[in-house]
Amino acid sequence: QVQLVESGGGLVQTGGSLRLSCAASGNLASINVMGWYRQPADKQRELVATITDRGSIDYADSVKDRFTIARDNAKNTLYLQMNTLQPEDTAVYYCNARYYNEYDILRANYWGQGTQVTVSS
Repeated sequence: QVQLVESGGGLVQTGGSLRLSCAASGNLASINVMGWYRQPADKQRELVATITDRGSIDYADSVKDRFTIARDNAKNTLYLQMNTLQPEDTAVYYCNARYYNEYDILRANYWGQGTQVTVSS
């Protein structure tokens, strides 16, 4: 089992910045992909950014050049630095951890409780 706890959300004005943190605990040795997802009100959850255990990073087009994902393995913490925030970035942000086996089959999928980010115009 893996537990994920997000923090760092809040209210910010357009153009501002926030840094989200995700503290991970439990059986982390099996996790090979971690990421951030977000869910605006009345919309589906969407990918923001992912990072693999080998350091490969992927971003949604809407956040490229504004958001940066990073992980500190010593602290078991995942971060999302969000700059130049826009009202359309308003959403609940979720931390995610996944385990894919050697056949690339998803075997475990964990979510945090989410943290609200609100960008005022």
